[in-house]
Amino acid sequence: MSDVAAIHNLVQKRNELKTEIAKIIVGQDEVVDQILLCIFSGGHALLIGVPGLAKTLMINTLAQALGLDFKRIQFTPDLMPSDILGSEILDENRQFKFIKGPIFSNIILADEINRTPPKTQAALLEAMQERSVTIAGQNYKLDLPYFVLATQNPIEQEGTYPLPEAQLDRFMFAIKLEYPSFEEEVQVVKRTTSDVKTTINPLFTAQEIIDFQHLIRRIPVADNVIEYAVTLVSKTRPDNALSNDFVKNYLDWGAGPRASQNLILAAKAHAAFNGKFSPDIEDVKAVATGILRHRIIKNYKADAEGITEEVIIQKLM
Repeated sequence: MSDVAAIHNLVQKRNELKTEIAKIIVGQDEVVDQILLCIFSGGHALLIGVPGLAKTLMINTLAQALGLDFKRIQFTPDLMPSDILGSEILDENRQFKFIKGPIFSNIILADEINRTPPKTQAALLEAMQERSVTIAGQNYKLDLPYFVLATQNPIEQEGTYPLPEAQLDRFMFAIKLEYPSFEEEVQVVKRTTSDVKTTINPLFTAQEIIDFQHLIRRIPVADNVIEYAVTLVSKTRPDNALSNDFVKNYLDWGAGPRASQNLILAAKAHAAFNGKFSPDIEDVKAVATGILRHRIIKNYKADAEGITEEVIIQKLM
């Protein structure tokens, strides 16, 4: 199949996928779009939202529709790295045998990642970055495609271990999950309090998703689009010649080069989802908020004046 035909096929399959997900998930279109961009770009996502907004249900539904294995890990303060990676046991023949942990799956929901100590967070982040884990000196490759959706509860911060900025940078997207509208909540209540069982049909194989990930990487990008993405990221850095007074007043730190890479990758996926064969500046703008939101660090002045990351990013575009 030519790349042109493959992009047409991707547009059609993505529309079918959204229809399939909508059987279970009411609304949240933007969130689903960003998660799909992330999966098909080969990245990972951080989902920020209060409890009870169907984060687990959403990712479980998505895994079923993509035809992939799904595991959920509930992070707690006493969770050890071996609880997620797996451990060696002595079997009946007195031989050491490795029992794989829940991290050996295609899609991982890392629930409330900020509840667990840094050493357990680090075990997950190594798996995300390297697509492999090392246990007792042995290296184990993870099955591809591999996608981690980590959630953070923004309400309770006492007794939690917030991810450092360098580790937040490992996530391609930070996605904010808002409360549903009144009409959507009515639909949610109707669906979840009845006895109707909805079946989700798998639409992809693991190899198809990997092929689409390679297809997105092959999409050509014009130099002016890459320069726009790099300029946008440079503007977030207060000590950069391109940054304006607004950034110098309200930001302590800006985004690093990984933000520029992710902007272009996500713009390629956004263009492909819309049937375009090359991304333009509008595609970069469409994905900028989700990619830059967790990579810029506001100062006290911004917090005091109620200026959000989203407002700052809009000012730069």
